[in-house]
Amino acid sequence: MALHAVAPAPAAPSPVAAAREAHIEISSLTKTYKSKGGHVPSLRPIDLTIARGEFVAIVGPSGCGKSTLLKLVAGLLPATSGAIAIGGKTVKEPLDDVGIVFQSPVLLPWRNVRDNILLQVEMRGRDKAAYRAAAARLLKTAGLDGFEERFPWELSGGMQQRAAICRALVHDPSVLLMDEPFGALDAMTRERMNAELQRIWIETRKTVLLITHSIPEAVYLADRVVVMSNRPGAIEAIYDIDLPRPRELSIMGESQFVRFTQDIRKHFFAEGNLDH
Repeated sequence: MALHAVAPAPAAPSPVAAAREAHIEISSLTKTYKSKGGHVPSLRPIDLTIARGEFVAIVGPSGCGKSTLLKLVAGLLPATSGAIAIGGKTVKEPLDDVGIVFQSPVLLPWRNVRDNILLQVEMRGRDKAAYRAAAARLLKTAGLDGFEERFPWELSGGMQQRAAICRALVHDPSVLLMDEPFGALDAMTRERMNAELQRIWIETRKTVLLITHSIPEAVYLADRVVVMSNRPGAIEAIYDIDLPRPRELSIMGESQFVRFTQDIRKHFFAEGNLDH
């Protein structure tokens, strides 16, 4: 178990990540919102480097700026100061090389599963026919082959979210951003989706940045877990999750896994955040 940072200081990658190419680079990033009541700081300076192919999860108290950070990386919000680069390219607007999965799958009810997945390439002005084979491969990877012609209302919540992941990946981005993607699912379905996401990540090796309120989910999925402080959010600690892969769900009962979750949870109890 390795704890890298215990202060809002520049966060070094893990030893494994340091040996790989930097993919997402966040430097002195801040965000302040303007309101009628004045300026509302959301993020204090954030410094974080994520290696290509790395899976990083971010946890933190409600309102600490986790989702704001993800939207900044996605190019959906402008930064107040600092910079973000993906693959060496400065993020000033949404990049084609990024896929996003939100808490709700947001599938169009009048389109079948295949056409919902291909909506991604249509919106990017690409030839839909050229991506049908890619959609078919992703459906098979996600365990949805045979459901291509089904409509969203014919799928379970977990299947809908798997379709949303396929949609985010169909244009073959190198980065997958996920904002609490399984938060609306029941506990058993959520665990199954964790296992599915790990399998998809192992097969595709995308660079993943996951926002979650679930500490066990973060530990199960991630190479590193970033812990954020109360608002205005800053990096409080980073844990290397040196558990073997692939990880079975049964690992959640093992002592090393429990120690990770306990150590991370202590941050929130120390600050009076008991919602974790």
